[in-house]
Amino acid sequence: MRTLTKILFAVFALFVIAAGGLWWWANQPLSLRTSPLDFHVSAGSSLRSAITQMREAGMEVEPNLLALLARAKRADTAIKAGSYAVYEGVTPSQLLDKLLKGKVTQGELTLVEGWTFRQWRARLDKHPDLKHELLGLSEVQIIEKLGLRLASLEGQLFPDTYLFDKQSSDLELLARAQRAMQRKLDAEWTSRSTGLPYKTPSDALIMASIVEKETGRESDRELVAAVFVNRLRKGMLLQTDPTVIYGIGEKFDGNLRKRDLLTDTPYNTYTRPGLPPTPIAMPGQASIRAALNPAPSDVIYFVARGDGSSEFSRTLDEHNRAVNKYQRGGK
Repeated sequence: MRTLTKILFAVFALFVIAAGGLWWWANQPLSLRTSPLDFHVSAGSSLRSAITQMREAGMEVEPNLLALLARAKRADTAIKAGSYAVYEGVTPSQLLDKLLKGKVTQGELTLVEGWTFRQWRARLDKHPDLKHELLGLSEVQIIEKLGLRLASLEGQLFPDTYLFDKQSSDLELLARAQRAMQRKLDAEWTSRSTGLPYKTPSDALIMASIVEKETGRESDRELVAAVFVNRLRKGMLLQTDPTVIYGIGEKFDGNLRKRDLLTDTPYNTYTRPGLPPTPIAMPGQASIRAALNPAPSDVIYFVARGDGSSEFSRTLDEHNRAVNKYQRGGK
């Protein structure tokens, strides 16, 4: 009996020593290759796999001890995937807490209203926190990878500031932007005004992109939309410069010339009636709403005043006087 007691005491003593040693180790700073040290835990990773990923990133952590610490906290299967950053002085206990609570680091990217897909893609390609899967792909290939049935991504992505897990795929960010645009468009379409000259939500999205590019001041947005909606209703040419510029593409040098207005392209609304074949930019929600709820007005012309606002007119004579006043310096 005394022998058994001694054995149990020895086992208990060893347990206490081991527990104390584990507690001591759990509160000692880890060695990091750099500070801060960024690492990524892939989705579906086990703790062992996560430890491997951390070690590969430059963290000297003892796999068996961290696994033992996780088991002691009953947390060995509860780690969260994502991108993390740790700093000099971090302990195994703090590291495990970060993994359990999913305290991930996030990247941020603002995709701007009125930009084209080409401009968006250039920004995506340069972002250091994204995993670049779009490089070398054509727009058609990107659409296929997104599983969409679209002729173009122009206008199909919602402008917003997106937060994302570092080293997320740029393709997934585009997918999020496309889903966001679809949700916004569907919601605005259900609350649209009656009698609009659109056959589908896609028509409204094209109009919204024109409104986006033609609006210089927020307060003018619904009137700008009214001008183009009224022109469609009357069968008039839209005659909007931004569509012509879009049709010129990368060759546009910043100076729109008369010959450009006379050169026919699918996007030249001076030579072709109706809407262009696709949006010409990424419209924001305000422009989508304006295109679907234009101001109740019979204006069909507008001209820039030079201060960001526009002068709206109902007749050609009124418009010519406004052009003479604001663009030719007349009285």
